[in-house]
Amino acid sequence: MLDTHVWVRWLAPWEHPLPVALTDVIASDPDACVSAISHWEVAYLHKRGRLILGIDLSEWLHEATAGSGIRTVDVTPSIAARSASLADVHRDPADRFIIATALDHGCQLLSLDQSFPLYPELDGRLIAA
Repeated sequence: MLDTHVWVRWLAPWEHPLPVALTDVIASDPDACVSAISHWEVAYLHKRGRLILGIDLSEWLHEATAGSGIRTVDVTPSIAARSASLADVHRDPADRFIIATALDHGCQLLSLDQSFPLYPELDGRLIAA
């Protein structure tokens, strides 16, 4: 599972390239996915002017999934509950949902977020460069 910022940077490597180790992992994984909350996070960052997409948001989201082979994993009641029960490392709700989604589905999580390694729940599940 890709963290939102890894997903965005993987799709636009000319802007802020990811470390080669992460791009290799993504390219070699036919089951690469993102949490549905990442779609919300992209839309929110775009609305706030913190993420420039260069194309219409709905077109970007379509290309970022169907056009890239990255599937989206839905947020379920179980994931919502798990996100609330994670260690109180930080308060970013999108990150908490992404972590809970990866845990609920037994996925490895690719992230560059400095706070993710502080989550004891991610022990052995986090891939970072």
